[in-house]
Parts: sequence; C-alpha cells; structure tokens
Amino acid sequence: MTARKIIHVDCDCFYAAIEMRDDPSLARKPLAVGGAADRRGVIATCNYEARAYGVRSAMASGHALKLCPELLIVKPRMEAYKAVSRQIHAIFRDYTEVIEPLSLDEAYLDVSASPHFSGSATRIAQDIRRRVSQELHITVSAGVAPNKFLAKIASDWRKPNGLFVITPDQIEAFVAELPVSKLHGVGKVTADKLGRLGIHSCADLREWHKLSLVKEFGHFGERLWSLARGIDERPVQTDSRRQTVSVENTYDHDLPDLPACLAQLPSLLEELARRMARLDASYRPDKPFVKVKFHDFTQTTLEQAGAGRDLDSYRALLSAAFARGDKPVRLLGVGVRLHDLRGRHEQLELFAP
Repeated sequence: MTARKIIHVDCDCFYAAIEMRDDPSLARKPLAVGGAADRRGVIATCNYEARAYGVRSAMASGHALKLCPELLIVKPRMEAYKAVSRQIHAIFRDYTEVIEPLSLDEAYLDVSASPHFSGSATRIAQDIRRRVSQELHITVSAGVAPNKFLAKIASDWRKPNGLFVITPDQIEAFVAELPVSKLHGVGKVTADKLGRLGIHSCADLREWHKLSLVKEFGHFGERLWSLARGIDERPVQTDSRRQTVSVENTYDHDLPDLPACLAQLPSLLEELARRMARLDASYRPDKPFVKVKFHDFTQTTLEQAGAGRDLDSYRALLSAAFARGDKPVRLLGVGVRLHDLRGRHEQLELFAP
C-alpha cells in the first residue's frame, strides 16, 4: 500500500505572533497573551523572548511576572486570531480538502492525492510556509511524514519557523532514537513508569513483547508497541467534532483520601483551561464533569447542568463523586461537555422558512 503523505502545520506562538505583527513595538520584548495577574489570570501563550525566562502557557500570570518582571501581558483578541486562522485554512484548501483542524493554529493535512508539485509533500509544505509568511506575516512550522504521529513530532523538531521531513526509509532509525516521552499519549506518569522499567527510548521499548506491554499498561500497551515502530494508522479526520474537553491523570501512588484528591484539582484545571483556549468559536462549553477511578478500578463520572466551571464548583463535584466510593483513588479527570454550535446552526437551517 502506498504510504500516506501527511503534513502537520503548527503556528509559532500564534496569539503572540499576531500581537507582534499588529503592533511592531511589541516585537523583541518578552510578551504573553493571557489574563491579568491581579485577577488570577493564566497565560494562554507567549513569545520566545518570554520563554527564555521560563514563562509557559497555562502558567499563572502572577508567577510569570515573578519569572520575568519585564513581561508584557496583553488581553486575548480572539476575533483577530480566528480571522487569521480562517486565512491559514484557506491557504491549506488550495492544496487539499483533507484537513483535520486541531485548534485555531494547528492542523493535519493529508496531501497523498494532491496534484501540486508533482505530489511532493515536502514542496507543498514549503509553499504553505512561504505563503503564510508572505501573505499573513507570521511563521509556521511544518512536519512531513507518512503518518500523523511522526508528522506532529517532525513539526516540533525545528521550531520556530522550521520544516522537518521524515521519509518512509528513515522511520526505523529515527524512531529508535526517540525518547518515550515524545510518544503520543505518554504523559509524565507513564514516562516515569516506563523509566522505572528501564525503558527510556523507543529502541528500549522494542525489546518488549506486545503482551508484556499490555500486561503493564493495558490497551495502551498495544499503542506503545506500534508507536515504537513508527506505526500509526489513524486517518486525517475531516469532520471530527468534539463532544468534550477533558484532562485526566493516573497517579503513581493512590491518593488516600478526599483532601489529597482536592489538592490535585488546581493543576488539572490549569491544563483544562489551556486545552479549552485552543477551541474555535464553533463550540460552547456546557456542563462540567469529574471522573474518579478508585484503586480497585471501579470508577464514577459526575456532571451537573448549570454548575460553574470555577475551582469551587469542581471541588463540589469531586467531593460528591468521591463519596460514591470513599476509597483510595488511582485516577482523576476533569472536563467540560461541549455544545456544537456549527451542528446546531446547520440543523436550524433545515427548518428555516
């Protein structure tokens, strides 16, 4: 079967790049886009000058200012960012209709059947980068590979303003050197567990039989076995609509009681806020929910219509969910149900007079 040609495009510090483009006086200064520190705001993104001080997305604005007292924090202008995102996607559609948006500033493109540049995915990616730079005056990084997993890694390989290509004959050697922390779905907890098992690179992971990995990691063990060999059969989804946004974490040691669970909420909610900030305007957040998996693998999910999405509301939900089991917890999750506004508008049009 002919290998697919996938491009992953990721804008470089997107919100901050637009702010610097629209106000050149901000360029070459530490800059972040986010909420005010005196209102417990959070950083949505920042430029590379700010990152040099340790400032990162999802960081509390107050902490960011301690790291970088000269940091300029500007309010998000979502309409401006959405407008630029639409322009970028219009450029994408000149090369392919097989596009999977991940957020305003990130997307997969399947150019396997594209006639442009004699079907060269590398030249298509080069031209997309050239046009975004010349027409929109911001930069994007791109990765080209035979599948989504490798294309996403490649786009980060030479950031910012870079292009990296992984050809089919390079996959085996390239993946062997990858740290397991780079694998899709491997967070800190899983990476730590892999490390304790002596697995640090994909070459190490290849030494394990698939059944042994399944025994250690459940169904995710099969995924680890495939990724360690550069295998990823997921297609580019052109109409993948979210129903929820969520964050969950499995802990190395069970959380013994409710206070220990509640102590984990702020970090989970910071990550949830970062993921929600990447949604486009076709979604509206709705009911908050929590997920609790107890040490015996029983689990419960609790949501509440009309509840807020602030820390106190999630505390109340988590307390009620914990009470259903009242035993040590191995996994916590927080999330938000979403209303698909695009689908709602399409349905209304069917009944329009």
